[in-house]
Amino acid sequence: MTKSSTLDKASGVARAAAAVAERLGPGEVVEIDGGELLVEIEGGALIPVTPAFSFPYAPAVGDILLVISHGGRAWAIGVIHGTGTTSLRFSGDVEIAAEGGALRLSGERGVELQGPEIGMQAERIRMLAGSLVQTLTSVYQRVSAVLSVQAREAHTAVEETSLLQARRAAIVTDETVTINGKQVHLG
Repeated sequence: MTKSSTLDKASGVARAAAAVAERLGPGEVVEIDGGELLVEIEGGALIPVTPAFSFPYAPAVGDILLVISHGGRAWAIGVIHGTGTTSLRFSGDVEIAAEGGALRLSGERGVELQGPEIGMQAERIRMLAGSLVQTLTSVYQRVSAVLSVQAREAHTAVEETSLLQARRAAIVTDETVTINGKQVHLG
């Protein structure tokens, strides 16, 4: 957009804002410039709007906002339909607790955790999932009592060396056991 068309647009926007001196109603975000919004209100007028939400929301083009205006100035005070981002940012440590209840996090399109280190402490962890995919460099597990795995089928593929070391080991099958290798050392 050229500088003269921006100025023309701004003067037209200012006239539109003056024309709607007192109003409360919906408006659609058509442009975002820094912290200011250009909103189309009923009747097609474009007015500059300052976000004045009581929560940290960053509107997106196409959002429908609740706009209030007075004396030629307008503010967005609510979100009727939004696709923007609500972002809570804090300095230092943050603690969220549900005293006497459960803390639930949910996302219609998923939940993501990110950090250089994620720690979990619990007496019991239950996971239910349709599938689990893990991509790791190394895995170290230390189980002090029993490691029990129940599966309909199991497949393990190791590119280099596989080592099972135990005081006692048993392979029990109802059918065939196959050992296939260039050399098999027993004893």
